[in-house]
Amino acid sequence: MPTVVTDVVCPYCGCLCDDLEIVIENNKIIETRSNCELGTKRFMEIDTQARLKAPKLRVNGGVREATLDEAVRKAAEILVKAKRPLLYGWSCTECEAIKVGVQLAEELGGIIDNTTTICHGPTTLALQEVGISTCTLGEIKNRADMVIYWGCNPMHAHPRHISRYTTFPKGFFRERGQENRTLVVVDVRYTDTAKLAKFFLQIKPNYDYELISAFRLAIRGHKLPENVGGVPREKIEEIAKLMKTSQFIAIFFGLGVTMSGAKNRTIDNILSLTRDLHMFTKCVIMPMRGHYNVEGFDEVVTWETGFPYAVDFSRGYPRYNPGETSAIEALTRGDVDAALIVASDPIAHFPKETTRQLMSIPVVAIDSHESLTTEIADVAIPAAIAGIEVDGTAYRMDHVPIRLRKVIDPPKGVLPDREILLRILEKVREMKAAA
Repeated sequence: MPTVVTDVVCPYCGCLCDDLEIVIENNKIIETRSNCELGTKRFMEIDTQARLKAPKLRVNGGVREATLDEAVRKAAEILVKAKRPLLYGWSCTECEAIKVGVQLAEELGGIIDNTTTICHGPTTLALQEVGISTCTLGEIKNRADMVIYWGCNPMHAHPRHISRYTTFPKGFFRERGQENRTLVVVDVRYTDTAKLAKFFLQIKPNYDYELISAFRLAIRGHKLPENVGGVPREKIEEIAKLMKTSQFIAIFFGLGVTMSGAKNRTIDNILSLTRDLHMFTKCVIMPMRGHYNVEGFDEVVTWETGFPYAVDFSRGYPRYNPGETSAIEALTRGDVDAALIVASDPIAHFPKETTRQLMSIPVVAIDSHESLTTEIADVAIPAAIAGIEVDGTAYRMDHVPIRLRKVIDPPKGVLPDREILLRILEKVREMKAAA
């Protein structure tokens, strides 16, 4: 008989929707309910031909299967021999594994970094300088009467964000849901999210800083040029007036803003817009985090080291200097001589020169499925999938910790990331003690 598991958390994007129902029969997922298309694929496609079910070692130019003990020993040998290893990934695994990763990086004198370095790194740099006015998604659902999506397309990247947290749901103070809210979208193209908006501002690429500045001027009553970044003055002034008369504004921004020309200075400016609006109303802002636990990495590493990402232990204590200690720059310069990749596929996503350098050094990969990175790895170790085959903790994009639930058992002999990393850490300490 099929079994229904309720209140399951979806380990796909930063929304971490926690109202799913998963139907299970004979330790297989046969149906998901209340989920989006992306989350459904996450649950339904875990047992494909690409599933990594046994450790693999690269030996004499070929690849062979190995026992877990062999793979752990080889991984530890590679990391102990390295003078400055890179430990990268971490955004698609549980916080408990990330904590062990920090301990391992400290033990090895290496660099630990995650996907923040290639997405919302500029956001982190800016909020360290300016600060951030934010809240939970629940408060936005209950209070926001103006919602702005800037440089992001949640209908594709976070499909339930609009329907669950911001625009469509009925809130305590917004009993009529969408009728009580004004949706504004700012983007370089007319997206599916823009189709839902009352106001759509089509901005020229790399003019985000200028348009944000125009809004800051407009809410103060200063005159504007006729056109800013492709947006007419009249529309800017109309929305600025709406901002000042709204009761609660929620601004969400994505990589369209973080990757625009001025990088962290653009984020600095939009955070300052949030602060300026507090002269007239309540305004909060939140980055649209992609991977389901990218926020969790930043939280855990900050607890452990005082820094959110790109942390270097090579001097025996944590150092933080993005651009020097971040993954892409350290790899491209040849500063690292081995890599441990956890729950990520940098070969598929890093720049060409960086991937070439990564392929030239020993690589250990821990992942649930085969990828371009596991294909080039000297050691590939299969792992259970957090939130499906093992429990754990993840942080939603609004910094709220959510407990992930286990719904089925992993393949025989496949362990969670945290247990694999603990074994590697123990072996590393054993080898260093014997040296």
